[in-house]
Amino acid sequence: MPFKSFCKNLMNAFIRWLRALSRPSKETNLDLLRHRGETLAAFTIRTATRHDVPKIAALHVATWNETYYGSNSPTYHIREYQWRQLFEQEDGSWFVLVIEKPDGELVGFARGARYMHADLPAYKGELNKMYLLREYQRLGLGRRLMAQVAAQFKAIGINNMVLFGTPQNPSCRFYEVMGGRRLYARNGEFHGGYGFSDLSKIIAYGC
Repeated sequence: MPFKSFCKNLMNAFIRWLRALSRPSKETNLDLLRHRGETLAAFTIRTATRHDVPKIAALHVATWNETYYGSNSPTYHIREYQWRQLFEQEDGSWFVLVIEKPDGELVGFARGARYMHADLPAYKGELNKMYLLREYQRLGLGRRLMAQVAAQFKAIGINNMVLFGTPQNPSCRFYEVMGGRRLYARNGEFHGGYGFSDLSKIIAYGC
């Protein structure tokens, strides 16, 4: 690996560590959950419909800002337009799952899609987006959501998947716990991509 690539990987790892420190702990989020009178068993993971677009767009903006604070975030109107455009193309090549509270509020979402790329021909599915509000992280909801994504892929005959994030995202650790294998560029740099060769393992871990 070139020295420049090694240094870049090291710097990204340091940024991931710093950002992880700013996230609330499991204990903090459990206390918030109890304070609100909520239970994890009451959360539902379901397939989204076009009627969910306004809520998904608002959640997308909020979770993006929490994840990539300091970066230029698309506005609510842009996100709503993007999601409405997606739901106009209901061709079976993608799906969206949401985590819903009993009162109808959404706290997380994930989008899966068929994947075809010459550089990674072995992979047939892509976890295109996955976001969860910070105050609901580290409680097992992300694990459940990812397991549902894997199950949805399996149901349409797709047994593996990739995801592409950013190398500074502290969620990288979560993807590795879920069985993701880092995908490195030819120069040895890690750009935030992961490959999951066996979705059955994700499903089993998310139960």
